[in-house]
Amino acid sequence: MNPTKIEIIDPRTVWTGEDKAPVTLVMYGDYESEACAKAQEVIDQLLKQKKGNVRFQYRHFPLTRIHQYAHKAAEAAVAAVQEGRFWEMHRLLFAHRKRLGSISLKEYAAEAGVKDKNFIPKLVDSVYGWTVRADLLEGVDKGVRDVPTIYINDQLYTGKINTAAISRAIEELIPDKRKRA
Repeated sequence: MNPTKIEIIDPRTVWTGEDKAPVTLVMYGDYESEACAKAQEVIDQLLKQKKGNVRFQYRHFPLTRIHQYAHKAAEAAVAAVQEGRFWEMHRLLFAHRKRLGSISLKEYAAEAGVKDKNFIPKLVDSVYGWTVRADLLEGVDKGVRDVPTIYINDQLYTGKINTAAISRAIEELIPDKRKRA
């Protein structure tokens, strides 16, 4: 066994919402994208409104040709996963999407509760780069070309990204509440 090998907790294991929720939302996004930040706000509202019926997962799809800091920001989020701090880091990255340089990422990590003393060296060495790339390649395989791209129960959502439109799409998938009683 290689003693320098690092076991990386896959961000695809990280969800928010009820485990048994009948509806899953997956968004492929980029932390520098204004549209992704707005889509995240919509999803946050829906998670509150549809509590118990929806769970959500974020997948990394950094558009590096137009967003030079997006890939490192995604790597920083994966670093946070390693300490169970993904959602805290995720929110901070979107909140500060115009300031995602390495020093800023270190500040956000500390604010999110990440304690790893090697946070910056790991970013410099791209320890989590392949993990981000795995999300990106999976997205490409599914046909993702731009962000935000949302899947609802593994089906590509092509409607408007606003609370009312996505809410209607979710409602169609929630089993009749009378049947659950």
